[in-house]
Amino acid sequence: MEYVELSKDLKMSKIALGFWRLNDWKMSKEDLLKYLEEAIDLGVTTFDHADIYGGYTCEKIFGEALALKPELRSKMQLVSKVGIKLISKNMPENTFHCYDTSYNHIVKSVEKSLKNLNVEYLDLVLIHRPDMYMDADETAKALTDLKKAGKVLEWGVSNFLPSDFNLLQSRLDFKLVTNQIELSPLKTQHFYDGTINLMQEKRVPMMIWSPLAGGEIFTSSDENVVELRKILEKLGKKYNCSIDTIVYAWHLAHPANLIPICGSGKISRLKSAVEACKVSLTREEWFDILVNGMGKDIP
Repeated sequence: MEYVELSKDLKMSKIALGFWRLNDWKMSKEDLLKYLEEAIDLGVTTFDHADIYGGYTCEKIFGEALALKPELRSKMQLVSKVGIKLISKNMPENTFHCYDTSYNHIVKSVEKSLKNLNVEYLDLVLIHRPDMYMDADETAKALTDLKKAGKVLEWGVSNFLPSDFNLLQSRLDFKLVTNQIELSPLKTQHFYDGTINLMQEKRVPMMIWSPLAGGEIFTSSDENVVELRKILEKLGKKYNCSIDTIVYAWHLAHPANLIPICGSGKISRLKSAVEACKVSLTREEWFDILVNGMGKDIP
């Protein structure tokens, strides 16, 4: 599999594997380790986490599996996210659901992720959501100090609109290397709000969460989704692949350098995502998917 270069120090696989629902997969440590090895064998080496996933449990589950074979660490890129506080029995000190991009919270969160994942550094950490109470100078100091300490190789953001991105970037002496956004044929707002344009302008690759619209592409009875499925099935027959492969290929075809995240614990679904690297949609096919996903023609 080809890799996407985010910086001179960080390359990521064109398909990432996400662990938002790891707690629901109910895998033993041994089964999870086997899955990680299978993913790496497929060329999927970028693993996406967040401190809050699974009510603050998923990183620890992953770390326990990795501890069974620590040498795998050198073959993977570990991504995490910070900046959200959830009320959880696993974090009794959190008494209010809010965003927190303060220096102390960011540093504490990264330290906890390192401990839970059982590693000495993270390849990439993202500010999880724009914080309307952010002190950009204070946030930037936390990012800078953790980078200088070698605990975080690169920094990025998630769900940031252009103004959010530009504000934080203006306080940093190094480049934010990604913006992880929601995008699918059913969720196309970032083509129109300037987010994708800004990232392409700055040559910043984007990670994509929920590329299959949370499964809605396969299950919704909405008229536009039904029509979209017909298009995907037609293209699946043409390219001899599944319809989810076609959706991943739709992301990979875009010139802005998109890295879709597969969030499944099933190796068959991950293989379908990887197969998209072999599919080259035409411009007309790409727009056919876009238009049917939106349920209306472009102007």
